[in-house]
Amino acid sequence: MQRSIPKEILEAVRAIPLFSTCNNGELRDIARLGTRASVPAGRTITIEGKPGRELLVILDGRATCRVKGRKLAHFGPGEFFGEMSMLDKGPRSATVTAESEMDLLVLDGQEFRSLIEASPGVAWKMLASMAGRLRNADRSLTY
Repeated sequence: MQRSIPKEILEAVRAIPLFSTCNNGELRDIARLGTRASVPAGRTITIEGKPGRELLVILDGRATCRVKGRKLAHFGPGEFFGEMSMLDKGPRSATVTAESEMDLLVLDGQEFRSLIEASPGVAWKMLASMAGRLRNADRSLTY
């Protein structure tokens, strides 16, 4: 028996740019894979150098991303983080801290890898986002 998906979760997943190429069935699969988590303001969500295997998608709230203590980015609704550790099984590349109360969708790495194998459009969206982040990080370190 498949668990039912609350409408607000399905709509939140549908609104995430990363999943914009997915059809309704894929969106339901993503929503089913995810576990919803609430995080209080000020909580550290990921720690640079520590292991991590999940992709975290922000449904609501804001977070700050730091590398070696330097503020690199802010994340808000529809954005995601944790993809590098999820994909290569290496340590977290950044520390992410909740700026406000947050509502997250946490996607297990192994299950998410199965999803992107079945839905290559999701993989392409993730790669484009990662390339943009790398470009921005390079600019911030160069200038």
